[in-house]
Amino acid sequence: MRRTTERGSSVRLYPALFNTVLRRFDPETAHHLAFSAITAAPAAGAFLRRACAPDPRLAVRALGIDFPSPFGMAAGFDKNAVGILGLGALGFGHVEVGTLTRHAQPGNPKPRSFRLVDDRALINRMGFNNGGSAAAVPRIEQARLSPHRPVIGVNIGKSRATEVEHAIADYVWSSLRLAPLADYLAVNVSSPNTPGLRGLQELDQLRPLLAEVRAAAAGTPLLVKIAPDMDDEQLDGIVGLVAELGLDGIIATNTTISRAGLSTPMAQVEALGAGGLSGAPLKARSLEVLRRIRATASDDLCVISVGGVATAGDVLERLEAGATLVQGFTAFIYEGPMWARDINRGLLAAGYRGDAG
Repeated sequence: MRRTTERGSSVRLYPALFNTVLRRFDPETAHHLAFSAITAAPAAGAFLRRACAPDPRLAVRALGIDFPSPFGMAAGFDKNAVGILGLGALGFGHVEVGTLTRHAQPGNPKPRSFRLVDDRALINRMGFNNGGSAAAVPRIEQARLSPHRPVIGVNIGKSRATEVEHAIADYVWSSLRLAPLADYLAVNVSSPNTPGLRGLQELDQLRPLLAEVRAAAAGTPLLVKIAPDMDDEQLDGIVGLVAELGLDGIIATNTTISRAGLSTPMAQVEALGAGGLSGAPLKARSLEVLRRIRATASDDLCVISVGGVATAGDVLERLEAGATLVQGFTAFIYEGPMWARDINRGLLAAGYRGDAG
């Protein structure tokens, strides 16, 4: 299968806008400006579908669902489920909304999102800023009514106000409300920006949590999203636990707390403070984690690979390494609105064909 790093015509146009306008804005402000356009995208209707819709030959069957493309938008971009149809119109085969928490919360103090342009990366410490699980319900319900909607994943997490010892009840509360609307549900125990959250990845805490959410999800496909900063023994333990509990998959990986291998001067990076690093610097580690999971997991386990994906070649590499589906986020900021379309076209040009097309 031939790989390609061709990113399409949008690459020739978008950098000028990014370099002259968008990069002058605070990243969070630029995100909100972009979302204004994304939420308006469904109004373009048939035009955008003709321009951006994945070719039917790319369709993939996973989790008992037909995905229009193996490539989707990762959680963290559409935190409040307001841009599902817009992102779908831009060519993303699935959109994972959230992270949604039981309680609405403002997140961490601003500024809390930072670009590392030379590294094609972001550092964020957003802290699960969202309007709460219940508030997202009518928006997801409305999106589900569209015949042109993407597959909808819903990512849930622990509220900051909830003590770790009460985390299970927090996740279950959100699961009961969101699982009936989600095509799949993702349990986030791996963000570095909520105190105590990553401790839930320890098997003695993760086992009862996932068991309770599994029961609450009542048949909705359930996946767990993990961090890249675990060693092989920890990864193997989670794969074993997922098999033991009968979960449907693993999403690998979330952002990293590592700052290794950056081009940006370390003094500048340290001045930005804490947060999860995403984008190109995560590429190698995310691929390593995928390969470790696939080496020990059953063939029918759904593995969604995310982290450092920027081109159709990157997506193909993940699929060839055993990913069932692939997600991106950070490169959308650097590549622009036609990014998903260009990746889907690149996959097709490279000879990739899904198993449901």
